[in-house]
Amino acid sequence: MAAEVARGLDLDVLSVHELGRIVPAARDQLRFASEEGRIFLTRNHRDFIELTVEFYRAGEAYSGVLLVRRNLPNDRPERIAHALKRWADARADMPAAFDGADFL
Repeated sequence: MAAEVARGLDLDVLSVHELGRIVPAARDQLRFASEEGRIFLTRNHRDFIELTVEFYRAGEAYSGVLLVRRNLPNDRPERIAHALKRWADARADMPAAFDGADFL
């Protein structure tokens, strides 16, 4: 799983599968991640792009969304983890806050 590989790369990540949060609605997932101070990583581009716009317009806090590109296959979790590591390393000199949406 990508989260396990990412932790091996010294990233502080959790998986909704590990937390048993597979079923909750996208809105609830984003709120939960925000409450935990975590950026949400997903392949669900349509719903989460809409939600980031909705949250922004409503002034509702969220910690950000990272969208996994289609060229990063689910059956290669190490590729997703390394893309996440590259993203995190590129942001190392930036302010800690990230409340937008970005692509891996």
